[in-house]
Amino acid sequence: MTGILSKQRIIAPPDYNRWRVPVASVAIHLCIGSVYAWSIYNPPLTRVQGVVASAADDWSLSAVVWVFTVAIVSLGLAAAFAGKWLEEAGPRKVGVVAALCWGGGYIVGAVGIMTHQLWLLYLGYGVIGGCGLGMGYVSPVSTLIRWFPDRRGMATGMAIMGFGGGAMIGTPMKEFFIRVFYRAPEYLGGAGDVSLVTEAGRRFADVGGTLREVVVIGASEVRDMTIPGPEGVYLVNTGASGVAETFLVIGLIYLAVMLMAAFSYRIPAEGWKPANWTEPSETERGNLISKHHVHIDEALKTRQFYQLWVVLCFNVTAGIGVLGVARTMITEIFGSSLPQIVDTTFAATYVIMISAFNMVGRFIWASASDYIGRRNTYWIFFLLGIILYLSIPFAAQQVSVSPSIVWLVYFYAATMIIFTMYGGGFATIPAYLADIFGTKYVGGIHGRLLTAWSTAGVLGPLAITSLRQNSVTKAINDLVAVIEPATFQAQFGAGVDQLQALVASNTVNISRLLEIAPAGTPDPTSSLYNSTMILMALLLAIALVSNALMRPVNAKHHLKEE
Repeated sequence: MTGILSKQRIIAPPDYNRWRVPVASVAIHLCIGSVYAWSIYNPPLTRVQGVVASAADDWSLSAVVWVFTVAIVSLGLAAAFAGKWLEEAGPRKVGVVAALCWGGGYIVGAVGIMTHQLWLLYLGYGVIGGCGLGMGYVSPVSTLIRWFPDRRGMATGMAIMGFGGGAMIGTPMKEFFIRVFYRAPEYLGGAGDVSLVTEAGRRFADVGGTLREVVVIGASEVRDMTIPGPEGVYLVNTGASGVAETFLVIGLIYLAVMLMAAFSYRIPAEGWKPANWTEPSETERGNLISKHHVHIDEALKTRQFYQLWVVLCFNVTAGIGVLGVARTMITEIFGSSLPQIVDTTFAATYVIMISAFNMVGRFIWASASDYIGRRNTYWIFFLLGIILYLSIPFAAQQVSVSPSIVWLVYFYAATMIIFTMYGGGFATIPAYLADIFGTKYVGGIHGRLLTAWSTAGVLGPLAITSLRQNSVTKAINDLVAVIEPATFQAQFGAGVDQLQALVASNTVNISRLLEIAPAGTPDPTSSLYNSTMILMALLLAIALVSNALMRPVNAKHHLKEE
């Protein structure tokens, strides 16, 4: 097995067609890129026990979003290790280990969901699967840069394009399996037809003389069900959200595809060059494209490495938090204002479109950087990104005041442009590294730079979940302040003095409070993400400064033999 996986076994013959190499790279990245469709899992993961709505013991949105965060952190840390290992072991061995980790992590996560052990979901999908993400991500990058020295940006765009498109394929596949394995819980009847009791914030119903925990669904929550059903009272732990079985099946599919792709890898022989291609002259290269090479360890001693680290980290932070809650976000901003348009199907399609634009942006922007330069490409990312992020709160405010499809179209277009630049930033950074540090150790340097992705994987979700939660808490308190205490007591079976327990048990939320609020009370959900968007614009401004200060590496850091 060691011989089959060795670097020497995959050296291509002189007449090998280099255009066959991107196929394996894209296949692996399509599998691991499905991590970008994580938000599809959020609703069923927060309703594993309640199924149609969150029960008291169900996991919170912030808890399951952090699984995505752990996966991204593990990705960056594994890439930092795998980048250097890749130079020694070759892409086939790294790709096989990546397949085992990503597919196996899904399977361990499935066990965690079935047993309702959140730590197993973190360990499986987050840690083990995240390591598979990191190794699968770096395995094709340096390989394709060596196969396409004449088009570095295009090469990295091809290598990473599949990662952006993974959610485009993964989203409908996940939606399909969740619906296949979904089972509605036992329905007891309308809320007015069932005797309900509230204890410690939980709702219970008398079923055959025994109090059984239930969830109560209002008319506004029916649209959020996996398969819409009647509003009313449902028994907890009597159905299936379908997410555990989905994890198991998808894990096996990804394992098989990634193993086949890993065994298809080939690398060029030492000294290979494309036919009729010569190294560009000093004038053709420009001052930010070096003909010298910098060792992996020496790169860490340069300020350029940390400038690029900041560029990548803040560009990713600005997008990754939104990716983790994309489906939830568009539903909350537009679901109440335009319910006939923004339903569960629309939200799932939105996630698919994010993936499509993320993927297309990776190839287009990286290829364009071959002509306009890497630094100029990032100038566009940051300047345009700042404008778009700051415009989103305005659009959210307008749709709450005057519901119109125009604002939905604007939001859709603005976020799609943002995600082309988010993906383009990922695809362009390896070519930027090759320009600054040379191509000899670019795989290892790229792997270490991906620790910026790990950091962003914490900062992005932390910002969006904490700022959103602050907005939710304020909105709930503001709504309770305008609701008559007697009306509140009649609706929830407990007084306002128990508000904290009711919120913690998922009995009280914004949509249920709006049902009993005075007529004309504005819906605050459209503004839940405003503070997050402003913060993202500020982060892009910092990255813009870091990119503007980029200069060539000092000659003292070049390899001594040069």
